[in-house]
Amino acid sequence: MSLKSVLQTFGGIAVVLTLIPLIAIDYWWIRMFDFPHIQLTILTMVALITYFMRFDIKRWQDYAFVCVLTGCFVFQYIKIHSYMPYASKEVLAATTKTQDLELKLYTANVYQKNKETHLLMQDIKDLDPDIVLLVETNQRWRNEIVNDLPSDYNYRVEVPLDNTYGMLLYSKLKLLGPTVRYLVDDSIPSIHSKVLLRSGDTIQLYTIHPTPPMPQHNPTSSDRDAEMMKIANYSRQSSLPVIVLGDFNDVAWSATTELFQNVGELLDVRRGRGFYNTFNANNPLFRWPLDHVFISSEFRLKEIKLGADINSDHFPTYTHITFEPDKKAEQQPKPPTDEQLKRAKEQASGVQKVEIDM
Repeated sequence: MSLKSVLQTFGGIAVVLTLIPLIAIDYWWIRMFDFPHIQLTILTMVALITYFMRFDIKRWQDYAFVCVLTGCFVFQYIKIHSYMPYASKEVLAATTKTQDLELKLYTANVYQKNKETHLLMQDIKDLDPDIVLLVETNQRWRNEIVNDLPSDYNYRVEVPLDNTYGMLLYSKLKLLGPTVRYLVDDSIPSIHSKVLLRSGDTIQLYTIHPTPPMPQHNPTSSDRDAEMMKIANYSRQSSLPVIVLGDFNDVAWSATTELFQNVGELLDVRRGRGFYNTFNANNPLFRWPLDHVFISSEFRLKEIKLGADINSDHFPTYTHITFEPDKKAEQQPKPPTDEQLKRAKEQASGVQKVEIDM
């Protein structure tokens, strides 16, 4: 097969992969194509450059091919543009130097089968976060972590499970009224708690790890989307500043995550700074951001980075933010539209299961 035929075949595949995510169906084999926009952007750009360099554009078929591939490239690029380092920052840089207004967050999908617990614990000790969220944690993980966790993590909510949806939350800051909720499925927890900052201010924390739309987990994205929209509604209705963190099993640029962010009136710390791809840590060619930190407008960003390699299929995330409510008007998100609220309500139609006060 000639190079030209290869490029044209790739162009056809790129068109199909570009159009598939536009189908409003929640089957896993459709929703999975929300993920590879980074890879498709690069591949379509390389294909276009190669076509221009190697072939004369004379026939109408060549013009048609170039136009279609250019359209694919533009579409793919628009999806990820906001996460380029030169794009506008959604969360502005921290301005306060008051340590009592600082908050360090660490979250990691540890990979339940991972036995290298010491790698995670060393990363936590090196970064010294105030709040640690660990998912995919079973009883073995809980036991090993507790034996090595620094003593100043006095506040804990532990939900170890063997189904890869266990969740452990450790905090140096006081947790007020922590609750474990099973929003969609009685085997998939989320943790909701108020947090008392060193400054005396109180904020609202939500942690989630919804099920991914994959055949071995869930054939559709309905449960994931429902849990995210429930949290978005809690966030929008909260009278306190909000932080949402966890493994969303969804990329930052998907229609679902964008709707979650809009309805929750939240800000993405990544926008204008980079992708900070957390999954798949074992495959550099297929990586995308699945682990997220969303914050309300009262917070600003001091630092964001990936954690160390902990022998998981995810990299941890470390986010250092400051609490500056007096400047929230400078980065206020737009309120959701009626159409967005309607869509979120439809997606969040699952029944809330159980609440457990800790």
